[in-house]
Amino acid sequence: MQTPNILIVEDEIVTRTTLKSLFEAEGYNVFEAENGTEMHEFFKNNNINLVIMDINLPGKNGLILAREVRNRKNVGLIFLTGRDNDVDRILGLEIGADDYLTKPFNPRELTIRARNLLSRTSNAAEDDDLPSKVKFNGWTLDGDSRSLISHQGREFRLPRSEFRALHLFLSNPGKILTREQLIMEMTGRELRPNDRTVDVTIRRIRKHFESEPNDEELIVTIHGEGYRFCGAVD
Repeated sequence: MQTPNILIVEDEIVTRTTLKSLFEAEGYNVFEAENGTEMHEFFKNNNINLVIMDINLPGKNGLILAREVRNRKNVGLIFLTGRDNDVDRILGLEIGADDYLTKPFNPRELTIRARNLLSRTSNAAEDDDLPSKVKFNGWTLDGDSRSLISHQGREFRLPRSEFRALHLFLSNPGKILTREQLIMEMTGRELRPNDRTVDVTIRRIRKHFESEPNDEELIVTIHGEGYRFCGAVD
């Protein structure tokens, strides 16, 4: 397999240099950018597999840039930032980040999370085995464009976490899926204490369905157990 390319988007040179050395020691190709402008230049000329980004950046901040990164089908995104509060963490996940760590960070934990995420993102063929289109309750999940298409043809481009969670639901209609199962499918890692990633992702998926006002609730919460998809897969 080709060596994955990691892009560090961080304006603090000490942190950026530390991260570059850390991931180069793990055998990855590592690029550095100070801001969003430099980030997009690297995207033009390189096949980037994973972005590790701060939120506090000059110009466009990381939350704004995350919206642009999420449109790239096979690019993972980890926020690594000093902003340690639930609002930023949840917003980052809602925008489409795959993971969120705060500074100071444990280098070993970061490399493990990055490796697990790259197992989902660096090989684009992983999702190629999924059906190209799955229809349910008037909706379509399009695997080619990683989009959710409504009754009226409105298209929602999904970040990887939403796409993989929804595909798991459609593959297991009527079954209760635990948060542990969902987080493993979405990110390739285990569920951590107080981890809101699954709940935030389900909330985002539900918002797409709510755009059709007459739709029934397709994903229901099973308290103390997880979630269940109650729709009908064609």
